[in-house]
Amino acid sequence: MHFAKSTLHKTLQAIGLVIIAGTTVSCSEAEVAKTEVKPSTTAPAAELSKTQVSSVAATEPKLSVQLWSVKDAMIADFEGTLTKLAAMGFDGVEFAGIFGRFEKNPEGLKVFLNSLGLQASGAHVHFDKFTPENFDTTVSFYQAIGCNYLIIPMDQRAFTVEGAKEVAADLAALQTKLEPFGMRAGYHNHKPEMLGEIGQTPWDVIGMGTNEQVILQQDVGWTEVAGKDPVDMVKAYPGRTVTTHYKASAPEPGNSEDPIIGQDTTDWKALIVANSTIGGTEWLVVEQESYPEGMTPMESVEASLKGLQKILDEMQ
Repeated sequence: MHFAKSTLHKTLQAIGLVIIAGTTVSCSEAEVAKTEVKPSTTAPAAELSKTQVSSVAATEPKLSVQLWSVKDAMIADFEGTLTKLAAMGFDGVEFAGIFGRFEKNPEGLKVFLNSLGLQASGAHVHFDKFTPENFDTTVSFYQAIGCNYLIIPMDQRAFTVEGAKEVAADLAALQTKLEPFGMRAGYHNHKPEMLGEIGQTPWDVIGMGTNEQVILQQDVGWTEVAGKDPVDMVKAYPGRTVTTHYKASAPEPGNSEDPIIGQDTTDWKALIVANSTIGGTEWLVVEQESYPEGMTPMESVEASLKGLQKILDEMQ
């Protein structure tokens, strides 16, 4: 499910924005600022040229789900679980190392995904899968299933500014190796990467230490636990939030946020607009790591999907 261009245009106009040549500007500025988007002044994007920011075209994100959300169901019944997720209305799935009987048969997995109308929106893949002895096998597998976005899900080195410099260097090197295959590397945050002064967090070290081809997969739930506004993080790095985790509540001790999208306090509408106009976002990836009492992971994922769909409908 994704929203059409006409819907997106109506939404932007309703909040005082218009799209001109793939660029978003306020309606009042439209006549005098034909190609300019003003970035956040509280993040590194403020240092980017106006040309860099304005070159980001509006997108129409599709809906995916991170399969780690339902890992037990995936292990118990891989094909049945994917079938149910497709029936819920997801356009894609993001893999997390579970492949059922297709572990050595990516071509068969691609056929199965096609039969369900699902795309591989991306995959979480640790650095050890990209060592010289593993690189070719890893790339071949994901190429076969049509998965071009390979995201490092976590690296504890990135929990500090100094360690994040090492991770940035490794990501830059990995991106160079993946480019000939038409693939992109990326990094997914948890809380520690977002801690610190804006512009000087480990996340910023990674963002500024890699080129625009490296995806910055923001996890909304963890960003908020760290006390940051996810909209600011999208604006900070235009065009680099190609995929993003829509998580209402991160499993942080003491976090009382409701874990179902639409029942929580996140300003999803503002974030959707930022993702669609500045982030270059292609996939909104629902992820559950916290589950309401009495609800299974599958029920929780479906509830969050419905909550997100309702928000999107309200934006029409």
